[in-house]
Amino acid sequence: MMAFNSFGNILHLTTFGESHGQAIGGILDGMPAGVLIDIERIKSQLNRRRPGQSSITTSRSESDDFTILSGLLDGITTGHPIGFQILNSDQKSADYSKIKTSFRPSHADYTYFHKYGINDHNGGGRSSARETANWVLAGAISRHLIPDIEIYSFVSSVGDIQAEYHQNMDLKAIDSNIVRCPTRDKAEEMIQLIESVKSDGDSIGGIITTVVRNVPIGLGEPIFHKLEAELARAMLTINAVKGFEIGSGFAGTKMRGSQHNDIILEGGRTKTNYSGGIQGGISNGMEIVFRTAFKPTSTIQMAQDSIDHNSHKITLEVEGRHDPCVVPRAVPIVDALTALVLADMSLLDKTRRYNP
Repeated sequence: MMAFNSFGNILHLTTFGESHGQAIGGILDGMPAGVLIDIERIKSQLNRRRPGQSSITTSRSESDDFTILSGLLDGITTGHPIGFQILNSDQKSADYSKIKTSFRPSHADYTYFHKYGINDHNGGGRSSARETANWVLAGAISRHLIPDIEIYSFVSSVGDIQAEYHQNMDLKAIDSNIVRCPTRDKAEEMIQLIESVKSDGDSIGGIITTVVRNVPIGLGEPIFHKLEAELARAMLTINAVKGFEIGSGFAGTKMRGSQHNDIILEGGRTKTNYSGGIQGGISNGMEIVFRTAFKPTSTIQMAQDSIDHNSHKITLEVEGRHDPCVVPRAVPIVDALTALVLADMSLLDKTRRYNP
């Protein structure tokens, strides 16, 4: 049976809640027993995602305090479903009263209304990025299953300002600035651009690059659960994501096979990594490198043409609190979903070879 609010194979996450409801939360099932969970680690990841943390993010203020309802005993997993809840405390539903019977351009309002015949206009309801706090919490728990794998996501572009990944990049510096770009001069340019766009009442998009190190060989399945397909599905689930590429990506289409092939060296490493650490849908032990593209935030502080529920033309001016650029706060979301996929694939891999 399909579960429309669930994700994962063995490690299975089901979530609930709306942007302006009393709470959001979920159930993480399939977590093995006997894993000591670091609660402070979960808090630190939620703090990286939470709103109101800088001048270039939404001013909504949520502490993202959470409660683990089940599945832990003295901080250790019991093997039973881990239930959790995150309270909403800073709802301003009145900000959305003007759009109760209208549609915001490029938002989910129009499609939700026509799919369900009803749409929660308060903060976007279920379509809101508020849901992603659930993913960050579950991802932080999942990381306990893959302690040796290092996951680094960073903002590699905002608009036309780019900071390309290279082997000598200091990935430990990702959180050294509010835009989460480890290249200082590019970070300053990105911040200035976002602040300028914000002052115009507009928004702008960007790209997050993810580098995953110490991935064991063999994660991923050869046909319908290829590792890059699972990662792509996870990333394309994130609000505002419109593109995903791994390794050489689209640039690889301009190369010849003699240039693109990753020559295998002694010890199994490859001379280049155009494959992005995955071949045949299975990790090959090299760094996994992929990029996730985010469109400009749909809700902007500018008058726009639209229609109401009766298809009449209107001029829409939206109030509320929104990120002028989503990528700085999306970094921990990308990290979390990467961890969920890798932890799930790690558990699945343990079922694929008989080990008496």
